[in-house]
Amino acid sequence: MKALSARLDLDFVSEKPSDEQPSASEIPDDVWEQFTRDTERDIRSSAPKEPSARARMVTERLREQDARGESPPGWRTGPGPETNGRAARRRRLWAVLGVPVAVAVALVALKPSLLPGDPFGTGEPQAAEASPLPAESTAPTAAPGASGPERPTLDQPFAGSPALRWADGEAGIVLPEAKAVGAVSEDRVEQALKLTKKLLVGANLDPRTVRGARPTAALSVLDPKQPELLDDLDTGLRSPSEKHDPVTLFSRFDPDEVRPVGDVIKTRGRMTFEKGTQGGVAVRADYTFVYPVVRADGPTEVTRTIVRRVLDVELADPARYEVTPGRLLLMNYDQEIGNSSCFVNDGYLHPEFSSSRSAGPDPSGPATDPYDRSRELERGDGGDCGTVTRT
Repeated sequence: MKALSARLDLDFVSEKPSDEQPSASEIPDDVWEQFTRDTERDIRSSAPKEPSARARMVTERLREQDARGESPPGWRTGPGPETNGRAARRRRLWAVLGVPVAVAVALVALKPSLLPGDPFGTGEPQAAEASPLPAESTAPTAAPGASGPERPTLDQPFAGSPALRWADGEAGIVLPEAKAVGAVSEDRVEQALKLTKKLLVGANLDPRTVRGARPTAALSVLDPKQPELLDDLDTGLRSPSEKHDPVTLFSRFDPDEVRPVGDVIKTRGRMTFEKGTQGGVAVRADYTFVYPVVRADGPTEVTRTIVRRVLDVELADPARYEVTPGRLLLMNYDQEIGNSSCFVNDGYLHPEFSSSRSAGPDPSGPATDPYDRSRELERGDGGDCGTVTRT
């Protein structure tokens, strides 16, 4: 067979000669003779050979010893362990490496999202983190689009909510660039913006405030020379009622009823400023806060309360008006609260859970999207109790 193969190869070359390789007719005689001798030698060496007399004698003797159970090592049994030690170690290495590889393959087969980047296009929510939204610099023109069907969990409390892409806590309160407004310097404008942020954080993001404590940090920003305002707030914190309810300015939950899920409160909004009416700079803050909570008594069902607040404050000119330097005048404040029991005026927000409903009266107001920041808040007495289209 080897001579035939060589001949076939030669015929192939002779039929399609290339520029670099000579055809058979161009091979010198001495080269051709050497090729013929080598081919004949290869044929003889590969052909079956009749065993010699000595080989037959050795074979017969080994067979007789084998019949008597006296065979030497290696006869019929193959090479011993020492002869094949390297190959054996190689197999053991592959066996040890193969176990974790097999486990990893099995895990990926059961849950492809374990691979980064969702290479199989599973489209699972965990395959890629939702990209954060840029800061809100102007008023939105429409409500956020529909969210996914996922329900909030302890690990993913903002799943299925537009707030998933919002900033966390204070990071969502991005101050605009301060600029002089008329006779009010840039530094005064910057001071007013920072004080407004401090008020928002103290009233809506401070963990102590959210857990029902007195909002000391927020109150410290307000000018004590607004005695009627501060008296109303103090009354509400001390003895809440329908007329004096602190949730109109502060986000507070009853710690005996619910507890926050994690440390993150999602925040989105914007701040603007203009010349004020009290010789200073007026600031408007329009922000929405999303609070995920669970019941305090143990069940792990997660729900969310959404609070939108619009504040008008002013840093007045102490040289012209009887005000406290470095304190804000609170001119107006409005709120819209989504997913909190109506007609309960005990100083706390009361989230509704899908597994149970409040024993209070049925909502009678219109249904609204609490994430729709394109709407203007309607000023009113707050007597209507509506429903939310999503939480």
